Amino acid sequence: MRKDGTVTGIPVRDRLVDAALELFDERGYEQTTADDIADRAGVGRTTLFRHYRSKEDVIFPDHDRLLATVKERLATSTADTAIVAVTEAVRLVLLRYVEEDDRARRRYALTSRIATLRDREIASVARYQRLFREFIAEWMGPAPGAALRAELMAAAVVSAHNHVLRRWLRRDTVEPAAELDAAMAQVVALFATPEPAPNGNGTAVIVLHDQRDPDTVAATIRRALQQA
Repeated sequence: MRKDGTVTGIPVRDRLVDAALELFDERGYEQTTADDIADRAGVGRTTLFRHYRSKEDVIFPDHDRLLATVKERLATSTADTAIVAVTEAVRLVLLRYVEEDDRARRRYALTSRIATLRDREIASVARYQRLFREFIAEWMGPAPGAALRAELMAAAVVSAHNHVLRRWLRRDTVEPAAELDAAMAQVVALFATPEPAPNGNGTAVIVLHDQRDPDTVAATIRRALQQA
């Protein structure tokens, strides 16, 4: 074993994940113990609990670290860039699952049929929704109805992410990031109310990250302005 905890190039954390996924499939979640997972991964019980707090923690992403990353991205925004920050922050979460590839899909299969794991996943989703709600509420300010709008928008943000994530997990899409951008554009259209021009006329343009080339985006904007 190397100093970084790898054997034949596989980090010990990844070996524990693979061992847990295999055992939950083979024996069932309830019948699998932390010791079983450690044995299958070729490490001791102490090593497992050095990396994870419980046996179910083994198969889930490091949500504490990911939430901190999302919070950091949101914190770098201003009032003018808040919508972009939300879009990019939720994309960070999606891409974390995409990076896991097969592990994410195996977890999805397990959480779909094991209630304990499904409840754990739901609790994790609630943490992200709360973080987005708090950020959006601060951005919207104390205007009448803003608290409800922030709650609804946060729920829509998480729903858009989960919809695209499930499509990717089921192999219904090979471009999850692009689909998420499109889904977030719909969320923005529902909740982002632009300030009117001083004379009551004019056109408001909301710009989000787009993966198309600039000429295509510019042409789309020109068509929208002509129709306004």
